[in-house]
Amino acid sequence: MTRLFLAVLAVLLLGACQALGPVGAEVAQESTPSGDDLLVSAPARKPVEAPLPPPEDLWERLRRELRWHDIHNAHVARARDHFLSQPRYLSVVGERAGNYLFHIVEAVEARDMPAELALLPLVESTLNPYAVSPQRAAGLWQIMPATADYLGMPRDWWYDGRLDVRLATDVALDYLQALHDDFDGDWLLALAAYNAGKGRVAKAVARNERAGRPTDYWSLQLPRETRHYVPRLIALAAIVHYADALGAELPPVPNAPAFVAVPTGGQIELQRAAQLAGVDLRTLRALNPGHLRWASAPGQDELLLPVDRAQRFRTGVAALAPEDRVSWAHYRIEPGDSLVRIARRFDTQVALLREVNDIDGHLIRAGDTLLIPRGSAWPDSLALADAAGPRKPRGYRVRAGDSLYRIASRFNVTVDDLVSWNALDPGQYLQPGQQLRLFPNGR
Repeated sequence: MTRLFLAVLAVLLLGACQALGPVGAEVAQESTPSGDDLLVSAPARKPVEAPLPPPEDLWERLRRELRWHDIHNAHVARARDHFLSQPRYLSVVGERAGNYLFHIVEAVEARDMPAELALLPLVESTLNPYAVSPQRAAGLWQIMPATADYLGMPRDWWYDGRLDVRLATDVALDYLQALHDDFDGDWLLALAAYNAGKGRVAKAVARNERAGRPTDYWSLQLPRETRHYVPRLIALAAIVHYADALGAELPPVPNAPAFVAVPTGGQIELQRAAQLAGVDLRTLRALNPGHLRWASAPGQDELLLPVDRAQRFRTGVAALAPEDRVSWAHYRIEPGDSLVRIARRFDTQVALLREVNDIDGHLIRAGDTLLIPRGSAWPDSLALADAAGPRKPRGYRVRAGDSLYRIASRFNVTVDDLVSWNALDPGQYLQPGQQLRLFPNGR
């Protein structure tokens, strides 16, 4: 019996040694290994890599996160060469990036979306918050009026949410995420749908499915603009990632907030707000392009200000007297009244009465009611009113010998601006007599 028990035990021990593998076998052969033997037989630990410190430059932060820069094909190559052939493009977007790009990068990262999406406003608007396309798409993210209405963005005489840096970014990223989900997690199809419309891309996918062809972005029959659209974004990612190798000079952009939101305590003239903050009006307007008029929009009781000027503005706003804020009077027009007479009576300006009441010319009717703005910075506000909102386009007729580069240089815009404003194909020549739309002061 004892012999049988020992035999069974031997078999079990042999099976256990075989199951453990080589390391277990070594331990079974030497039941009392020394400390040195344990150190030799233990698996080597990989050294723990210390996390990289946050970069000072925002472009470097993006380089660490970009993933699509290695997508190479002829479409991307043409788009990359197109960008690199414009000597002013990177300097223009680099200058504008200081105001907006940090906020966009933060918003993209907070949603765990591809970092490349932070570069989309460079494709859409060259980071110009006042850009308006021939199809009336507007803002950094070039949101169409119908899309804005569908997505619930406020738009009125005072304010256009499509131009608001924070609101437009949130809405655009919400929309892109929804498109991404609709197209089964395919970001390239989502981007194509952002440009061409969800229905058009869905039809192209269905058409390829019926024909037994691939349904990825590169295989679809899409409008010409959309065929260029995604390659441009990927090309920009490559330029940012390989800037040194490509000889691309990107002006440094601080990896830090450019603005902070500060309560206004109510409607306030933008000229007065700029004075309280100690910034020039152009800077205030650049950070708050959604406010279209001479004063902040009713109900929009925050302004974006440079971080280092926020406390000064808070202090100034808290000390404002009621008469220094925007207030309103209602005046019923009497027989014999004129805009000049009413302006004198209320110590205001005719141009401001026209703007606030949407009056063309001088014609007013007795019995109608005028809205009279009461404030203290009206003369300066008139200059602001002329500059507020997206600029009106000017026409330009192409002349013999003109090129996109020559026209862009003449009007201090970029070739990409001209292409975007006029839905041009950069690969085609301009024709003498061709009419172009320009927004030379909208930058």
